Amino acid sequence: MVDSTDKAPIVPIAHFKRTKIIVTIGPPTSNYTSILAMMKAGANGFRLNFSHGTHEERIEQIGWIRKASKAYGKPVAIIQDLQGPKIRLGDFEGIINVRLGQSLSFKYNADYDASGIIPTQYDLAKKMKRGERLFLFDGRIRTVVTSVKDGIVYARAENDGVLVKRKGINLPDTDFGGDIMTTKDKADLTFGSTQDIDYVALSFIQQASDVAKVRKMLKNLGSSAKVIAKIETKAATENLEAIVKESDMVMVARGDLAIETLPESVPVVQRQIIGLGLRYATPTIVATQMLASMTEMPEPTRAEVSDIATAVILGADCVMLSDETASGKYPIQSVEIMKRVILYVQEHNPLTVNFADGPKGDHNQQQAISSAVINLSHTVDAKAIVVETLSGDTALQIVSHRPEAPVIVVSSNVRTVHQLALAYGVKSYDRPVDPFAATKLTNWLHTNKVLKKGDTIVTVSGKYPRVVGTTDTIKVRVL
Repeated sequence: MVDSTDKAPIVPIAHFKRTKIIVTIGPPTSNYTSILAMMKAGANGFRLNFSHGTHEERIEQIGWIRKASKAYGKPVAIIQDLQGPKIRLGDFEGIINVRLGQSLSFKYNADYDASGIIPTQYDLAKKMKRGERLFLFDGRIRTVVTSVKDGIVYARAENDGVLVKRKGINLPDTDFGGDIMTTKDKADLTFGSTQDIDYVALSFIQQASDVAKVRKMLKNLGSSAKVIAKIETKAATENLEAIVKESDMVMVARGDLAIETLPESVPVVQRQIIGLGLRYATPTIVATQMLASMTEMPEPTRAEVSDIATAVILGADCVMLSDETASGKYPIQSVEIMKRVILYVQEHNPLTVNFADGPKGDHNQQQAISSAVINLSHTVDAKAIVVETLSGDTALQIVSHRPEAPVIVVSSNVRTVHQLALAYGVKSYDRPVDPFAATKLTNWLHTNKVLKKGDTIVTVSGKYPRVVGTTDTIKVRVL
């Protein structure tokens, strides 16, 4: 872990990037030099996709990330993205031509050459029912189940196309009954609990209880990692509010979501998730194809720039790069352009998006203090809000109001410092427990010209620095 952030990059407070950037590590970027370069270009989080690679490779990548973080003095979050029940076709030779109205049959590990039954890597017969939709090759071929018998799923094709081995399958109508953690996921989760992981991302969740189960598993494994719920199933869109309330962070996983639901529904769901995230102080991530053209080209399309800008304007905490940095030709440039768009939009944003407050009676002392801090910082025209926190909860409550002033966090909990690297508008610093931690950090920022003489600062702290939930003091200071 990072020992401290004494070497943190010196950036004037007016140039703080509010919306954070998550990058995915893949073959082109799986080295220390690329990781450090992406960090310097603006990356705040690193996603490790556990659908690919080995545990040995992950150990090496985690070591590179923490080494770069320590060398550059910048806290960053590491995300373990579990594969989940990603259902794929099995192996067969060549391609399978499909025609409209054709009857198809599927069975777990079937021998296509011998039986004519298409193999799958998951036993669909245990979950699927007649009338449910079964989409193949990432939605290119759409079928409807006509019957399930003797371990075989029979379906009718609704369009022409071709099938290739190992391509993805989507089941938008199928209830997995809470069975979203595969044997591989459980092994990966156990491995991750022994590593320096900040977040675990859950794929294909359907309901809030999926998140609660994994949170319990992490606790039993002794892990302090937080849980990211990836919204990419139809069932999840029908349980959004409960999932957002239960999760530590929520990702709009637009790739599979567009297949499992209508593509035109995705922008609406994205807005719903961000709005609920702000209401319940749950950070949000917008992901998938944000700069897809930059996997091959050095410049983005105008639509991609607009897509990033929209996420920033709506108030997303993070925007994420997947193939762009995992397999693309221009990974560093992708991060740089994403940062440029974020900074320009936050400086010139003509809109303020307001979402409804949480339900009446759902407020606690922490929320009341956060509201008071926001109002006070606005009244005194504060240049920054400095928060002392152990768990990070107070900081998340404050930034859910999207204050005009940046939120500077000081914590003695290094895990919290890394996790808050993904929170909107937060600049987090690792410092030892000290009754005057906020004052000392503010002095350090002043000395290093992040803040200047005459700046007004609002500080938030508690009487007992080591105790979670004891934030009770607000002060105003003029440098």
